[in-house]
Amino acid sequence: MITLNNIHKSYVMGSSKLHVLKGIDLDIEQGEFVSIMGSSGSGKSTLLNILGMLDNYDDGSYHLDNRLIADMSEKKAAQLRNEMVGFVFQSFNLISFKNAMENVALPLYYKGVNRKKRNAIAMEYLEKLGLAPWASHMPNEMSGGQKQRVAIARALISQPKIILADEPTGALDTTTSYEVMEILKEINEAGITVIIVTHEHDIAAMTQKVVRLKDGRIDEIIRNGELKAFRHTYTKELETA
Repeated sequence: MITLNNIHKSYVMGSSKLHVLKGIDLDIEQGEFVSIMGSSGSGKSTLLNILGMLDNYDDGSYHLDNRLIADMSEKKAAQLRNEMVGFVFQSFNLISFKNAMENVALPLYYKGVNRKKRNAIAMEYLEKLGLAPWASHMPNEMSGGQKQRVAIARALISQPKIILADEPTGALDTTTSYEVMEILKEINEAGITVIIVTHEHDIAAMTQKVVRLKDGRIDEIIRNGELKAFRHTYTKELETA
């Protein structure tokens, strides 16, 4: 589904150039649950933005669903993004003057769906995430976990094949973080590819594959069979901390 070959990305910072990604090679199959982790500045959010076609890469190739992104016009890339990708952000990115149902329904508004139908569909997704009683509440009337579930419902309403989540538990307490991760696991079990960025070892350990970045390069990839040892390493780190 996703194939990255030798991806490079740099940013110009005044008179200097910051090389953020330095030759990323990565394959992600349909239906995988993947975490991208690393310390601050390792390039994980930049990589996620490239995967979501929110940012361009400088060199290399990116194939999404067997289509080469570099060959697409900006309009075609945006169309593919809207068809295939749903986004979840650490800061929720909810519109403060719209209630939960209106926030969830927003992607359908941009697709030209009439108000009655999009609100009915939005309510279905709120019900799936246990938020029907909060449909008319504004973001400032909801907890962090409720706001993140609204954001997840909004990401799902377009029926994407991929969910990209940038630090989806970063603004949440430990209990709520695990609740959000369980929701993402259920979404993945329904066949949707889920890719999250996190700097939290225990959150990454809940996924099927961990891609660890260091200084703009892939340091290691930890797959299903190795995750038990990955979790054990994390537990030992906690015990000695």
